[in-house]
Amino acid sequence: MEIFITSLTVFVLALFVGYEVITKVPPTLHTPLMSGSNAISGITIIGAILLAGGSEHSTWFSSFLGFLAIVFAMINIVGGFLVTDRMLQMFKRKKKG
Repeated sequence: MEIFITSLTVFVLALFVGYEVITKVPPTLHTPLMSGSNAISGITIIGAILLAGGSEHSTWFSSFLGFLAIVFAMINIVGGFLVTDRMLQMFKRKKKG
């Protein structure tokens, strides 16, 4: 029960900090922030693969949560890549012709 309360506290604090960061950062800095978020998603994927891969103490529920974490982290990474690519296209010089 103590682990659950600690995990819930960390989750709620992460939600609060994430909301405050996103609402306070100007739109011009969203792309670098998204790059940092993609790096964190990479860490999430490694942890999720370890969780979903199974161990002697894993259950079907932990494997399911690991699978969901992989899916959501991949959505974040692909979306971040597409948005960053779109932003970089805006800074390319257009050919005069």
